[in-house]
Amino acid sequence: MSTIQTEVVVIGSGPAGYVCAIRLAQLGKKVTVIEKSDVGGVCLNRGCIPSKALIHAGTMFDKTAHLNEIGISVTGAKLDFNKLMNWKGEVVKKLTGGVAQLLKANGCTTVQGDAKFISPNTIEVKGSAGTQTIQFKNAVIATGSRPASIPGFDVDQELVLDSTGGLSQNEAPKTMLCVGGGYIGMELGTFYAKVGTKVTIVEAGPQILGIVDADLVRVVEKNLKKRGVEILTATTVKAVKKNAKNVEVTFADASGEKKQTFDKVLVTIGRTPNSENLGLDKAGVRLDSKGFIPTNNKRQSSAPHIYAIGDIAGQPLLAHKGSKEGMIAAEVIAGMNVVYDVKAMPAVIFTDPEISSVGITETEAKAKSLSVTIGLFPFAANGRALSVQEPDGMVKLISDTKTGTLLGCHIVGVEASNLIAEATLAIEMGANVEDLALTVHAHPTLSETIMEAADAALGHAIHIFKPKR
Repeated sequence: MSTIQTEVVVIGSGPAGYVCAIRLAQLGKKVTVIEKSDVGGVCLNRGCIPSKALIHAGTMFDKTAHLNEIGISVTGAKLDFNKLMNWKGEVVKKLTGGVAQLLKANGCTTVQGDAKFISPNTIEVKGSAGTQTIQFKNAVIATGSRPASIPGFDVDQELVLDSTGGLSQNEAPKTMLCVGGGYIGMELGTFYAKVGTKVTIVEAGPQILGIVDADLVRVVEKNLKKRGVEILTATTVKAVKKNAKNVEVTFADASGEKKQTFDKVLVTIGRTPNSENLGLDKAGVRLDSKGFIPTNNKRQSSAPHIYAIGDIAGQPLLAHKGSKEGMIAAEVIAGMNVVYDVKAMPAVIFTDPEISSVGITETEAKAKSLSVTIGLFPFAANGRALSVQEPDGMVKLISDTKTGTLLGCHIVGVEASNLIAEATLAIEMGANVEDLALTVHAHPTLSETIMEAADAALGHAIHIFKPKR
């Protein structure tokens, strides 16, 4: 058994872990990264990146059916699923290879294997090369999360899939049931609907994407239904029976039970933290009731020399949140006087059209009895949106009625994922809607919708008519 002496050990090399490791190395620390699987974690290998690659491909394929509207004829468009999966794999390979090279270039040592604390300052790593012991001064836990399971759903990645299996199919099934109307199910469900699968979505709650502003959800719902997607809300799955080539599912709603058969069932009901089997009790690290590691504003756990970042540290389970936490943890370990004080954390859902949001929603504002002004502007009144055949959507700004301070921004529409950055900066810096309205936005661009929504909040939007108050 060999022993490695290091200043900081980082467990996990996803967007939280590798960012933390690189920043630590930049600050002069000797860093050892432990990764049990692939560099890049779930995000780069089995999550964010491969799913967005597939979603992009699905959108491109879907657009071929509508090009005749602008005078372009495309006949015989076909989707080679195996080639698509190979291309997705190449995208992943480029990014993970790049991360591995960055870790190496910054002087980080990477150890492959399963990590387990055996004392507050010692980790044992079991891998294909044998067992190693790592002694450290500080540790950063960035072990992420995995798809949550449901009792009775035997995920075999053949008939019953989780998100990992949903990203690795050899062909598009004729029918698919998505269990769970959250962002993962909606993104993958949209992709499969675009490549020809008859998709059904079942959600136990009253609406899909339950935490999203209802005005935005309605736009996505309308688009899904136009594609033939069946959406069953306030509905639960009571039983799942696997047959030789399909799955029989029993649903229950207010009207009773019914059965339906699907080629594939995709289970996406959330994620659970990878906190077990780490020997955290030996390190003095406490967990909450859901298995997450509580941290303070420096990302320290109950053991001050051990930090937790990313999904393992709790909601929101977002890659960019984990990366920010990684930067903070690294700088704290290096002796810098910093804390995690993010005011605006954006979230993006790659449905069609895309959804993005930052800050509070109108519903949350009402629940808090806040006096707010709503500024709305539709994509249908934006020249750029019309010229790229993407008229569906809107920008919705929430601002304090007295001060004009921007409190929230919610967008549904093409490129919503990119548009949210401006509102995120505005909230982070304490700007108000007048600042957005007074800022000149290039024309013709989608970003003008932000400016026009701000103008609408102030009562003088140019490109929509609004009667005077």
